[in-house]
Amino acid sequence: MLFDTHAHLDSPKFDNDREEVIARAREAGVSTIVNIGFNRETIPTTMALAERYPFIYAAVGWHPTDAIDMRLEEDLAWIERLCAHPKVVAIGEIGLDYYWDTSPKDVQHVVFREQIRLAKRLNKPIVIHNRDAHEDVVRLLREEGASEVGGIMHCFSGSWETARQCLDMNFYISFGGPVTFKNARVPKEVLAKVPLDRLLIETDAPYLAPHPHRGKRNESAYVSLVADAAAEIKGLTRENIEDLTSLNARACFRLEEKTVTMQEK
Repeated sequence: MLFDTHAHLDSPKFDNDREEVIARAREAGVSTIVNIGFNRETIPTTMALAERYPFIYAAVGWHPTDAIDMRLEEDLAWIERLCAHPKVVAIGEIGLDYYWDTSPKDVQHVVFREQIRLAKRLNKPIVIHNRDAHEDVVRLLREEGASEVGGIMHCFSGSWETARQCLDMNFYISFGGPVTFKNARVPKEVLAKVPLDRLLIETDAPYLAPHPHRGKRNESAYVSLVADAAAEIKGLTRENIEDLTSLNARACFRLEEKTVTMQEK
């Protein structure tokens, strides 16, 4: 049973065949998916998916590239209200992005800090987006006491030293399609060192498709290819990886009693 901990199945890239994509995920053995709503447009569509499919859950938050567009007080209150919904399992994706020059760093910092504080008040795990901002992400997580709620370092691309600091703050380390790439030396080395009880897998569909689909549209069924890569790197069976990453995801999102099995469609 596979658990895709991070997807964007509400993306317009799936408008022509969303039901088929979701059906293929189920056929591939994906038992649970967490879809991510990250701004004013995608939060409602994520909630609609979670309400339609019993095996899809939602994370809601404000993406750093959209931080400049956030009406801080109003949108934080909106996220807080949504977090009372039984299908909302995390706040995210939140964090810092220094690659895309769309929101000033100081604005990103404020939005990130406020969402960490909200997560602590609500006792929700957080899903972290980190692009070219490793030092500041770790610093802000530490300064805001994010270890109280922990969460996921989504599609991790940093060094082992960064991963170790995140592990020390109660975070899981999640890997996606890039770990399957032949030239992905650092992600493979980091995955090899991550403790088995802190390892997660994801797709980030429709982005970052794994080999041999690199450069094409990603989908949740392809999380099986990430599982294959993780099994090879860890020297475990594919079944081992499926079991432990699913258990880890349920623990992170507190879904032990909620997870829908393949028979409970």
